[in-house]
Amino acid sequence: MACSCSTFSRWAALLAHRVGDDRVTSIDVDPYLVEAAAGRLESIDLRPNVLAVDATGPVPGEYDRIVSMVSVRPIPASWLTALRPGGRLVTVIANTSLILTAAKTDDGGAEGQIEWDRAMFMPTRSGGAYPPGARELFDTVWDAEGDEVTQGRYPVLNVSYNWELPAMLEVVCPGIEHHYEEDDDGWRTARMVHADGSWARATAQADGSPVIHQGGPRRLWDVLDEVRDYWLQHGELPLHGAHVHITAEGVIRLQRGRWKATIG
Repeated sequence: MACSCSTFSRWAALLAHRVGDDRVTSIDVDPYLVEAAAGRLESIDLRPNVLAVDATGPVPGEYDRIVSMVSVRPIPASWLTALRPGGRLVTVIANTSLILTAAKTDDGGAEGQIEWDRAMFMPTRSGGAYPPGARELFDTVWDAEGDEVTQGRYPVLNVSYNWELPAMLEVVCPGIEHHYEEDDDGWRTARMVHADGSWARATAQADGSPVIHQGGPRRLWDVLDEVRDYWLQHGELPLHGAHVHITAEGVIRLQRGRWKATIG
C-alpha cells in the first residue's frame, strides 16, 4: 500500500489507477481539501482512502511506500513507524529543494540519499495557518547601522534566486529569510534576517565589493560567505548525492566525503 501525505487528487488518482483504490491512502490536515479531493476522485470513479490527518502526528495504517507532497524537517517519527520493513520513503526537506529517498532499516530508522534532482513543496502545518515568519524583522533593520560594518569579499547576489545556496544555508543555519533588490543604476542590496534577531545587509553597485552591516547574535553574511568559500574551493556544494541516515526519531544525518550535517 502507498500513502500520499497531503491530498493532491491528481497524484492520488495516478496511484489508485495503477495499483488499485484499496492500496492507496491520501492524507491532508485540511478537512475541506480532503472533502474536495475525495469528490474529484469519485467523479472519475476512483475511491482511495482519503483522510483528514495531521501528517506530523500519528499516521493510520502501515505502508510499503510513503510519498510526501509537503516538505518536512525532521522526518516525522510516525512515518517511520507506519513504514513496513524495507518500505520506501520520498520527501523534501522543508525550506530546501532537497529530495530525500530512503528505505526503512531494521533499527526503525532509514537509509538513503539526497537525490540529484530538485523540488520545492510547502512545509507541513498542524493547524489552520502557518506560523508567522521573520518578515516583520526586515522593517526593523531595513536601514539600521550594524554592530559590525565590513567590506565584503564577494558580489551581492539574490540568494533566493538559486537552488543550492539557500538549501545549504537552511542546513547549516536554518530559518534565514531573504530580501533582494536592484535599482536602475545597478545598486544591489541583499538583506538577511533570522527570528533570533540576527540580520545582515549588503550593498554594492553591480559586481563591486559590498559594504556589509550585521547585527544580532550571529553574523549571517559570514555564514553565507563560508558557504560560498566551500563552493569555490570544491566546485560544488556537498548536498546532492549525500548519504542519508534517519534515526527512528526522525533525525536526519547527512554525509558526503568528510562533510557532515545533522537536521533534527
